[in-house]
Amino acid sequence: MLFEPFTSPSLSLKNRVVMAPLTRNRAVDANTPNDLAAEYYTQRAGAGLIIAEGTSPSPNGLGYPRMPGLFNAAHVAGWHKVTDGVHAQGAKIFVQLMHAGRVSHVANLPAGAEVVGPVALALEGEIYTDAHGMQPHSTPRAMTEADLAHAVSEYVNAARLALEAGFDGIELHAANGYLLDQFLNANVNTRIDAYGGSAGNRNRFVLEVARATAAEIGAARVGIRLSPYGVFNNTGAFNGLDEQYLTLARELGALKLAYLHLVDHSAMGAPEVPAAFKTGLRAAFGGTFIASGGFFDRDSAEKALREGRGDLVAFGRAWLANPDLIERMKAGIKLNDPDPSTFYTPGAKGYTDYPRADAGNAA
Repeated sequence: MLFEPFTSPSLSLKNRVVMAPLTRNRAVDANTPNDLAAEYYTQRAGAGLIIAEGTSPSPNGLGYPRMPGLFNAAHVAGWHKVTDGVHAQGAKIFVQLMHAGRVSHVANLPAGAEVVGPVALALEGEIYTDAHGMQPHSTPRAMTEADLAHAVSEYVNAARLALEAGFDGIELHAANGYLLDQFLNANVNTRIDAYGGSAGNRNRFVLEVARATAAEIGAARVGIRLSPYGVFNNTGAFNGLDEQYLTLARELGALKLAYLHLVDHSAMGAPEVPAAFKTGLRAAFGGTFIASGGFFDRDSAEKALREGRGDLVAFGRAWLANPDLIERMKAGIKLNDPDPSTFYTPGAKGYTDYPRADAGNAA
């Protein structure tokens, strides 16, 4: 089942395996993907769908060093090398649009950009900068309604550029404590205007971005990633979470988006997303549902598909060290172990140099 083709009104994939978006911090030249990125993604084009790493639609969103962007012609040209390579191998590829919001430091931003967020409260802890090493997160400027309208236009522009770069669609990153999730989460968003103070108001910015990007490039080319019950970047559960997200899922489903990508980080120590809530969220959305989190082998993914927990299954860490993950899972070949020391470092080491398996070396 995992390796069978999948077809929906929005997607036509050669299998049901998704490569989840994985932060790699290799865009060393003005946040532009290079030939190394094209090699990396092309190596992993055995997946039915690749979701490229978090990519900022705005100079303000480049919270991490060497994070790729998608807001100028150079970015389009760099990403086109990636999409050409992936398409040549018969896979589809979406790009994840990720504005870091307050998860940032000014040293990681280009000239003229600024750290922004729902409120003027710095995220606890530190973030790495190439210039100064570990630094406390910068205090963001609280976004005005004019700022939010401008941010929506930046997402729309990035969506349009994504198609110019050859992507099959975009994924809105509304998870893991980044800008869209910062507005969703009541622990972070303490605004009392039209974008905070109630569940509907906290959902407003995400829905505005979803509607505007869908209007620009078509809803069938827009997916979204959510992480209810996530704790990353000082988010966490809050009163009324289930009801807020079920309402959000219904409104996103009404737009006929390409998919909803649900993150469950319980395998990494976060609270487990209740099974009944996952079922309810999938029903509320009513469209293609990607299950993500805790999938490390074929058996666990097949079980999730058989039990109706998703239409597609996303693997994350397994893709880092196994460019031939599909072949390894099909043949029962042992997976390479990833090297965490190279997850976010520039260069080929720990990026494009993992060996492919000997086809005869079955476990």
